[in-house]
Amino acid sequence: MKKVIIVISICTAMLIVAYLQFKNNTAHEDPRGNLYVGSKACAKCHNKLYNSYLHTAHYIASIPADENTVHGSFAKGFNVFSINGSQKVVMERSRKGLFQTYYLDGKIKDRHRFDIVFGGIKGESYLYWKGNELYQLPLSYFSRQHQWSTSPGYGFSFVDYRSIGIRCLECHTSYINELPKEKEELTGNEQFDKSTLVYGIDCERCHGPGAQHVDFHTSNPGVKRARYITSFASLSRGQKMDMCAVCHSGIHTALVRSTFGFMPGDTFAKFKLPEFQQSIDTGHLDVHGKQLQLLQSSKCYIKSNMDCSTCHDTHQNTRGNDILYTTKCLNCHNAPNHTYCKMTDKLSVEALKTNCISCHMPELTTKIISVKVSDKTPAVRFFVHTHHIAIYPQEVKKILAYINK
Repeated sequence: MKKVIIVISICTAMLIVAYLQFKNNTAHEDPRGNLYVGSKACAKCHNKLYNSYLHTAHYIASIPADENTVHGSFAKGFNVFSINGSQKVVMERSRKGLFQTYYLDGKIKDRHRFDIVFGGIKGESYLYWKGNELYQLPLSYFSRQHQWSTSPGYGFSFVDYRSIGIRCLECHTSYINELPKEKEELTGNEQFDKSTLVYGIDCERCHGPGAQHVDFHTSNPGVKRARYITSFASLSRGQKMDMCAVCHSGIHTALVRSTFGFMPGDTFAKFKLPEFQQSIDTGHLDVHGKQLQLLQSSKCYIKSNMDCSTCHDTHQNTRGNDILYTTKCLNCHNAPNHTYCKMTDKLSVEALKTNCISCHMPELTTKIISVKVSDKTPAVRFFVHTHHIAIYPQEVKKILAYINK
């Protein structure tokens, strides 16, 4: 009898171990396949870097919507957006989540939940699921004015719901599986498997799949040289620029296949249709989304070996740190073979330390994004730092006027 109990106990223990292992493996299964492990696996060895990355624009490019990630006010008096005398949208809370509710003549005509937050720096826009389709909510949060506004691309006099396609998700998320179109579906909108959504731009989007890397270094903790992962520094200049180009060369680039398949070291040209070569004139380039082309048209880029990482560390939140970016400029412009700032005799040393970006990469209005905060005011455009490094006389005048006043 004792032997039977022992055998049963051993078998039970083995089943529990097998179950826990299965549960553990399935809980961490990545929708991109077993070569991926997810960014949280990186935190074990790169905790400081990982925690810093959580505060970057790439990380919050998309994030689940909840009380902590939706920053617009739901307080009474601040949660109503009036369209006209008979129409309004009200931001409301319930046990089921946060909602935008459309009222017509005091009656509820439409109501959708905040499911996903896009952005979070200059503003936030929100998406909701309708079956397997994604739509953008009509109201966004405009950070600069701390108030609700129309979502980009929406009119003001009526409420419409714009569908979100794969191209938006390719730059705001790290992965989602697009579903095949069923014959009975008549909406014409793209459909997705929401269970496969990987939020934000995660570690493996830029460094490649990390399962083999994690397995090797977990088994070989004494090996300090990174194996089975791509270091950005190891890429050529062209490869670095191509990686950034995937999301920073404009949403209107015609693709032949999804950029979710782009790996570090790939050539972006293989993913898109050939483009007509534009002239060096940057007038056709918008400051939102065309950062790659703007930078490549700059003399600083043409006459050096700089790339995006010369100034940007994607693991760090350096927004608004003008002194840091000035240091980046001076790394080259203090050298004997580089041009010194022509304003050195007109500005103090302290002023020069904080105004390189203001003068040479000023905030300009984007023609692509505009919002309205009321029907009685004109559309408000967003300001974005241009990546065409040049001399902007009008900006220099603004700096001099401000300093000398």
